[in-house]
Amino acid sequence: MRLLFLWLTAAVCLAADPLIHYSKSFPGSVPPYVGITLQRNGQVEYVEDPNDDNPLKLQLQKPEADEVFGLAEKLEKFKRPLESNLKVANMGLKTFRYESDGERNEVKFNYSLDADGRTIADWFERITETAQHLIQLERTVRFDKLGVNKALLQMQAAMERKRLVALDQFLPLLDRVRKNESYLNMARERAAALADGIRAGAIAATAPAGAGNQNQ
Repeated sequence: MRLLFLWLTAAVCLAADPLIHYSKSFPGSVPPYVGITLQRNGQVEYVEDPNDDNPLKLQLQKPEADEVFGLAEKLEKFKRPLESNLKVANMGLKTFRYESDGERNEVKFNYSLDADGRTIADWFERITETAQHLIQLERTVRFDKLGVNKALLQMQAAMERKRLVALDQFLPLLDRVRKNESYLNMARERAAALADGIRAGAIAATAPAGAGNQNQ
């Protein structure tokens, strides 16, 4: 009986943990679709196909997850409309959904003037960019050793523009390059410098003040 009670208690606690689902549909762009599920503990699942049952998994740091969920609270857990209704170009249909213990709120928009809405959308754009750089770096590390340095240059540029989050997840790939003499020396040196910078905290993932991509 005690075990049953503990199991039920754990199940209730688990069900109460909030989730934020984000998707962006933008036919003609690359990729034309992205879907992200963010749990309160920072766990992320990223897909580029709504039917993908093997998502890329990421882990946001606690301050990152706290900021995103804090923005969702400011937006009344997506009860507040975000569409500007201005006549602007198609920037991709963005959908946010908040789920927590029976609560389910959803909002859709193409372009928003809401500062908090733009900021939270920018967070998910940065998660998207992070996933895409991880995918690209892993692909080149495995299959295109000559292309690794270019992938690292692109990753470095994104990091310097503060477009990436959860930087420690790049460390296994960076360490693999720096330790393997089969990669170009310039790639190994760049991987080592990036890894050392991440470990030293010299490369911050926090968004710059006033973040808010104009493509929102």
